[in-house]
Amino acid sequence: MTAKNKNITINEVDVKPGTSAQMSLNWYQLPTKTVIEIPVYVFRSKKPGPTLLLQAGMHGDETNGIEIVRRLITKDEVRKPLCGSIIAIPVINTFAFLYGTRDLPDGKDLNRCFPGSKNGSLGSRIAYDMTHEIIPQIDLGLDFHTGGKQINNYPQLRCTFDDANSLNLAKKFQPTYIINSSFREGSYRKEAFKSKKPILVFEGGESSRFHYQYINEAVNGTLRLMKYLKMVDVEVRENTTAFINKSTWIRARSSGMFHCTKTNGVPITKGEVIGEITDPFGEHKEKIVAPQNGFIIAINTHPVINQGDALMHLGFE
Repeated sequence: MTAKNKNITINEVDVKPGTSAQMSLNWYQLPTKTVIEIPVYVFRSKKPGPTLLLQAGMHGDETNGIEIVRRLITKDEVRKPLCGSIIAIPVINTFAFLYGTRDLPDGKDLNRCFPGSKNGSLGSRIAYDMTHEIIPQIDLGLDFHTGGKQINNYPQLRCTFDDANSLNLAKKFQPTYIINSSFREGSYRKEAFKSKKPILVFEGGESSRFHYQYINEAVNGTLRLMKYLKMVDVEVRENTTAFINKSTWIRARSSGMFHCTKTNGVPITKGEVIGEITDPFGEHKEKIVAPQNGFIIAINTHPVINQGDALMHLGFE
């Protein structure tokens, strides 16, 4: 990682080595003239080292990610790194967070707005500020996310296996699963990668729900990575990692009620019954069988499903 010891400047606020500060990424005005800001926290060591970004709340209903960053920035080890710097943004999408929704008021997904535009839509302007104020000043980042509506993601870290640096950093995090994930067009991760700044995406749990086991795993993984970077000196229990090169969704072949008969995150064997679909009237039952050996990495938690709905996300080594 790059050793930097110059000032970090965000929205014209300079943060010198050995100091900490809180500022706003920018301010954005609602139709009522209400001003909304995106708080940013910076913690710096006097000793040069990498600059690590910790960010969450790209989608307003991803409460697990927000809680992960909150817990991290309350730790003395994070607030006073042994070397390098921490830039933390607990809630990027403050608008959606206030309403408990995934998207911005205009229905856009903030994580598809990058690199953004200075004079564009609300999401485009936030993306522009992230692109020009944050990306140039970091060396790597962790972006904490949560499964979408009714989708419970088992703790997993996503990166592209083609990039040796990203994969090595993911290994130091030691999540239960590391998933080979291609770049999404318009995403923050892809935009940062253009500047050779690896962003690892953590997924855990489902939207608008706390999953404390998953939150703890993310906090511990972050501390493991920071220890590897020599930013902290803490003891964290080691974790076993499986590498998921490919994945697929099992979809419902009929409508009805979905019963998952396996626990999220467990290994499965080809031909094993992993769930079933029944109708409300006792006339139909359909078994769901594992297509090959692998792992369950996400489950649809909603019991009532329609034909074609995603039921379980399966990963294969």
